[in-house]
Amino acid sequence: MADTAAAKAHLEAQLVELKERQERIAQDLATPLNPDSSEQAVELEDDASLEGQAALLVREIASVQRALTRIKNGTYGECVRCGEQISAKRLEVRPEAALCIRCARQEQ
Repeated sequence: MADTAAAKAHLEAQLVELKERQERIAQDLATPLNPDSSEQAVELEDDASLEGQAALLVREIASVQRALTRIKNGTYGECVRCGEQISAKRLEVRPEAALCIRCARQEQ
């Protein structure tokens, strides 16, 4: 059985950190490009990278929020696909894990 109190604390802290990163990226992307800048190509490339990071953060935040919902619903630690228990070691490494290792491997 997973230690849900520890997982919840970890996930909540992770959520705060992810949202802070998301806000910093949003602020960076909101900064207008200097049309006279000889560095505009580099700035555009940086923006593309930041947009990619922002998309990853959206997925990570959603994953953490779903894990917190599973804690609230009492289903944390159960594989959402097969219903088997997710190993404590897996949850320790990836507290947001929704799949047991067998189901996760099948998805790859």
